[in-house]
Amino acid sequence: MELKEGDKAPAFTSTDQYGNSVSLSDFIGKKVVLYFYPKDNTPGCTAEACDFRDNYQSLKAKGFEVLGVSTDDEKSHKKFVDKFELPFTLLADTEKDIVEKYGVWVEKSMYGKKYMGTDRKTFVIDENGIIQTIIAKVDTKNASAQLLAAIA
Repeated sequence: MELKEGDKAPAFTSTDQYGNSVSLSDFIGKKVVLYFYPKDNTPGCTAEACDFRDNYQSLKAKGFEVLGVSTDDEKSHKKFVDKFELPFTLLADTEKDIVEKYGVWVEKSMYGKKYMGTDRKTFVIDENGIIQTIIAKVDTKNASAQLLAAIA
């Protein structure tokens, strides 16, 4: 089932880069930027994370919490956060629970070889847990500007 703008965001609980439990319900009353990315420390994912880092204060000022999700584990996330000084939460979805609920665990193809992986996609969830905006074609170097333009 593909999620659409106006749908209730699927609930989830996972662990962050420090091993703390994080649930979507922790953010009721706040706006959430939930962004899915394939892998820590890869060029596109690093560009996207650093763009969110560089624009984090302006996103916070507009009332947004930023949550990144990949299927990497907590240890990988911790290294990624430390290396690039990321000020936001990264969720470890090693069981692929969240990526499946949000429909971003998809068949991909590289060099003619098919495999399953995370589709890069951003969901903006409002204070009531409703998906306000979905960005399917993410511009990794300008993810924050793209996000702010999409919600304007």
